[in-house]
Amino acid sequence: MIDLSVHVDGLRLANPFIVASGPPSTNANVIARAFDEGWGGVVCKTIVLDSTKIVNVSPRYARWRVGDEIVGWENIELISDRPIETWEDEFRTLKMRYPGRVLIASVMEEYRRSAWHEIVERMQRAGADAIELNMSCPHGLPERRMGSAMGQSPELLREVCGWVREVARVPVWAKMTPNVTSIVEVAGAAVDAGCAGISAINTILSVMGVDIDTLRPQPTVDGYSTPGGYSGRAVKPIALRMAMEIARAMGGRASLSAIGGVETGDDAAQYVLLGASTVQVCTGVMIHGYGLARELERGLRAFMERHAFRSIEDFRGHSLKYFTSHAELVAKKHGAKSGRDAVWSADRFVQQVREEAE
Repeated sequence: MIDLSVHVDGLRLANPFIVASGPPSTNANVIARAFDEGWGGVVCKTIVLDSTKIVNVSPRYARWRVGDEIVGWENIELISDRPIETWEDEFRTLKMRYPGRVLIASVMEEYRRSAWHEIVERMQRAGADAIELNMSCPHGLPERRMGSAMGQSPELLREVCGWVREVARVPVWAKMTPNVTSIVEVAGAAVDAGCAGISAINTILSVMGVDIDTLRPQPTVDGYSTPGGYSGRAVKPIALRMAMEIARAMGGRASLSAIGGVETGDDAAQYVLLGASTVQVCTGVMIHGYGLARELERGLRAFMERHAFRSIEDFRGHSLKYFTSHAELVAKKHGAKSGRDAVWSADRFVQQVREEAE
């Protein structure tokens, strides 16, 4: 009786779980594996027109462990270094093999209208079901005004998203950076420009730590490092807050694909309760493997059975109404106390009347 399927922006997904753009979606082979394991959708690793400018270094990961468990993950990995022509061929193959699965193209380009037009049109022709605009990569290529260098500016976002909408024939989602003062402002700019949905959050700019023996920051590349993107379970409280803010501010004007620290069905349920239609996972897949999709399904079904929910829409956004201002919390607390005082006074009055009558 429980239906995990979702309908969002004209797309139908068998479940709300999407592999987020990153290492788990780096080529057709791993995307096919994700589909075979039951993921509702996949966002490919971010594509660029000129991949020759993308040069990765190694090592590019650092992990924060509590005991044997990984709770935080930092990466300084760049976007895809594979030619767009290769991606176009792989998209066509994947869509022929998995016609019922949702395949989303993550794209990123420089501040040039013709470049954004070209990359969106090419990925649409290759079969992309939707386009996710990477406006949020926190490291690499800032000198080209790409990634978060673009996504931190409402003005640039509004302009570039407008360029994309000029040629887009499929739903467009803008992926937001958390490295801003107000995520609502930048998300609002993307929606105002015509984006159907918001994906949030991308990774948080971070320094994982410094090795106290070598005195070198982590991850270390020939003794040196650079700030990178932080993800994993440790970011979930921050991501939940931003998801809530976006959902409340959008008021149904745009869909929300939530990202940040999802490793269980209960994690996913919390994002849906705060307004998300879909939930993306990247670090969780890197830690637990593609089979995590089955565990997420089991966990979400158990949550829904416990509360007698039959569909995702039965509880999507349910918890938003319980957020208010601190001033209103004080007022509610004072009102409750006043109410208790009133009850006590009435009981005391009745007691006094009885004593006098006797």
